[in-house]
Amino acid sequence: MKVPAAAPSALLLLLLTRGSDAKLADRSRVVQRRLETGQITRFSDNGKAIEGPSYRSSFYEEIEPVMAQQRSNQARPAAVAKEAPWKMQQQEEYNGIDTDHRRLSSQLSGCCYDYQSYSASDLCYIYGNDCESGSTPSHDSGDDDCSQDGLSFIGISFSVNTASGNPYSYQLCDQFPMENIIDRDYKYVMSMDEDGWLVGGGYKTFDYSGKMPYIDSSHTELLRIGNMDPDKGGTSIDAVYSAMSNIDFAPFSIFPEYLKGGGKHHSNDDSSSGVPASDITLIVSVVETYDDDSSYSVYDKFVNSIFNAMYNAGGGPCMDDHDTDPHVSMARGVKFWSSYHHSQYTYAANLEVAVWQAMYPKGVPIGSAGYAAFPPGRGGTKQKVGYGNLYFFFDRANITKAFAPYRSLTSSEEYYATLYSSTDTSSYYSSTTSISFNYAGSGDNNNNNWEWNPYSWNQKSAKHDMTDGWELPPNCLQEGETFFGIPLSQTSSSKLQSSTTFQEQFDFEYLVDRNGTYIQSFGTNHGWLIGEELDNAIGAIVDKDTAHIPLFYVGTTNPDMGGMSLANIIKVAKKLDFGTLYIKPAFVFVDSDGHVKLQFEVDSTSALAYLYDNLCKELGITWNYDSPYNDVGVYTNCAMHAAGDRAKYGCGPDGTGSGGFCPQMTLAYSPRFSSEDNAAAYLSRCNSYVDYWRSLYPSGVAVGSSKFCPQGGCLGLFLNRFDLYEVFKPDLAGAWVEYNGASMPPTYSPAPTWKGGCDDPHNFFLDKCVRKRYKPKPSAVAWDALGTVGQISVMLVIFMAVTLSVSIFLARARKKRKRGESYLGFFFRDLTRKRKKKRRKGVDGLEESMLPESSSRRSKSSGRRSTRSTSGRSKSASKRSKSASRPGSRSRSRSSSMQPVSVQPPSRSKDRHRSSGASVASATSQRSGVFDLTVSQPQPDGGKDNRQQLV
Repeated sequence: MKVPAAAPSALLLLLLTRGSDAKLADRSRVVQRRLETGQITRFSDNGKAIEGPSYRSSFYEEIEPVMAQQRSNQARPAAVAKEAPWKMQQQEEYNGIDTDHRRLSSQLSGCCYDYQSYSASDLCYIYGNDCESGSTPSHDSGDDDCSQDGLSFIGISFSVNTASGNPYSYQLCDQFPMENIIDRDYKYVMSMDEDGWLVGGGYKTFDYSGKMPYIDSSHTELLRIGNMDPDKGGTSIDAVYSAMSNIDFAPFSIFPEYLKGGGKHHSNDDSSSGVPASDITLIVSVVETYDDDSSYSVYDKFVNSIFNAMYNAGGGPCMDDHDTDPHVSMARGVKFWSSYHHSQYTYAANLEVAVWQAMYPKGVPIGSAGYAAFPPGRGGTKQKVGYGNLYFFFDRANITKAFAPYRSLTSSEEYYATLYSSTDTSSYYSSTTSISFNYAGSGDNNNNNWEWNPYSWNQKSAKHDMTDGWELPPNCLQEGETFFGIPLSQTSSSKLQSSTTFQEQFDFEYLVDRNGTYIQSFGTNHGWLIGEELDNAIGAIVDKDTAHIPLFYVGTTNPDMGGMSLANIIKVAKKLDFGTLYIKPAFVFVDSDGHVKLQFEVDSTSALAYLYDNLCKELGITWNYDSPYNDVGVYTNCAMHAAGDRAKYGCGPDGTGSGGFCPQMTLAYSPRFSSEDNAAAYLSRCNSYVDYWRSLYPSGVAVGSSKFCPQGGCLGLFLNRFDLYEVFKPDLAGAWVEYNGASMPPTYSPAPTWKGGCDDPHNFFLDKCVRKRYKPKPSAVAWDALGTVGQISVMLVIFMAVTLSVSIFLARARKKRKRGESYLGFFFRDLTRKRKKKRRKGVDGLEESMLPESSSRRSKSSGRRSTRSTSGRSKSASKRSKSASRPGSRSRSRSSSMQPVSVQPPSRSKDRHRSSGASVASATSQRSGVFDLTVSQPQPDGGKDNRQQLV
């Protein structure tokens, strides 16, 4: 049926005259009508959208293949034959084209080609940072004589050794169980800075939180000494020791006041959004005691005495002019789950303080009945700790000397000092149910209520300030510092010698200001993170070189708190196929948190970026409808990166700035420059050297050393900034454990097994081949099983056996070696000689009865008289007697020259002598053989042996 042309106009007019709910016919109404009449079902269109943006998107998806086919049918230019890629490259080299820079083609290695001609200052401007103006505020103290601040001090230690803490922590405080006022289980606390709790025992190496494995460093300062360099206004250690030896002090009693949590440690306390970060502090006081007829307390007299002694010993102007307010810093940069959790924690902690106040109403001297060495591990000798000591802290974690009071404790002081360690204190805990003191300011946050919303987490959180706590994503109940990164530390004479050399391409010592030319002090107890001197003047914590580039923060290794176990992290990482990691320095700058960092160039097409993308795909958290996936099937809720994050969303001129990819290395936390001009001069000096590195490695470099990843470009798994645990080689070439200075060869490779067995180089890193090559000998296993004591015992027994054998040989040689014969000659002669069989006793009578009486007795008597040691001579004599019995003048002359020898004892009677001579004569007449050696006449006895050898 044909519709008239005027019909549409009439239809439109009809619709306009009807109610406001009228609607033009569209595809949805047609589809709805067909559904109602049963012509089609709702699944006939494969579930596709029928209107809106989704419909238009599907329309373009359907029409695009048709348009592509039409374009393909159009006329194409004729194909031009080209050389193979390898032939083209050979031709370029032949033509003299510059081939210094690697041509990546399709491989994912190398980096940073787009900005090769840019200097460090140019890149700093492109990245949006300021590296020249010196806008960093000045921290000049105004004291011209003190050019550098320091952190050394004299104070009292509250260190404890607990089962959950560092096993090397001191036990110097038996009075206050500091572990009772910390939240190690993260019941109230969400996160802290990288040091974690400074009290309560410290941290173990493999703690789930990944905090720095420091010993307990809880203390209260009494006098800030400052820096230890006299040339910069400081005080020498010898001057401190001399001053303390010239003063006397009584044991000071400490009274716990209250615990507070507040402050603005990089926090948002003045902001209505975000989670505030605060410091937690235990306030204590020194109990004032007075001597008779004295208006000054004992502690006031001590303060006056120590200042006078320090000045007399040569104390520098950097030393404080007054004593400090006694307090114990417990944690910094702490973020709680909410204001409610904050108030609950402060109440629970202050209730414990109330128990301490009930136990020690007049304070208590701090000390312990144990033993300790100061300093530990460097020549310190263990000594009894005692009570009431003062300590010299070179830095927060390093006590170098203890100073004892001039008197022992009184009976009352001793009772309270040993109350907690020697008696049952449960009654104090059961009776203390309320807090009698005011602890206002402990987390009230100006009476504002706040709560952390985990769904407000942002993937930019990966670029984190390590002096503050983390803001955790959903379903993550504990923070963690475990991360993947590139190790860059080195061993040098100016650093702690436990540092390990992981790379030989960059010497970051040129970026350090060790003599304080530009930097006056640091905002934290950490100095240079790329290695601190053993006796640095500012008193910063002596850390080994921890230079690294953090790439991907995995978070806690506690699966019960939403994290992933260390074993599962390694399983996933061993299956990551990534190319050789190349890096290239860009510039040195001061970031928005006040930290000095070395920025590395960002290249979203490099192997490093490709690795970051894959780490996010396999270990990132579920976020914005993107979920991770890996072959192992294990995941974490605590990673600081989203599954959908990519390197192209990171920092740099080519990034969007919304992601977490931004390779940087922190040189120092919050350095305080002496002036803005010095800040600018320092950055200029550093960037001049960065320009040298950029010219040296125009397309980046794969870092490594001769003993660590010699091919370069390896990835490391760090337990924390301090400990590198596992190393992964690129191209699935294996992984090995690198922990605490120890290294093991690669023992894993997912590569397929090649023909040829373990002799084929492709199979070197297979697990069974590594076990075969490095299988220890049974003797080595048995030797190691003996242990130190067993090995020493075996060596001692062997030594005694050797010395005994040598002694026996020398004694034997002195007795039996020939005249002029060497000991070596006797040794070989003694080894080769034939030994006679020993005669058994009781056979002589049988032999005499079987042989003729005359010959047997005479031969027996002559044999008894001959010496056993001259058996060799008897044999030679018998041979000569054989030759003498032969006819000839020579034999006769020899027989005529023989001398008769006496064979009878001289003390016998004449009758016996005659009978003996007669028997000899008869025997002579009877014997006429060649063995006849009968003596004709006996010689008189002259008191000595005159027998002569027969010749």
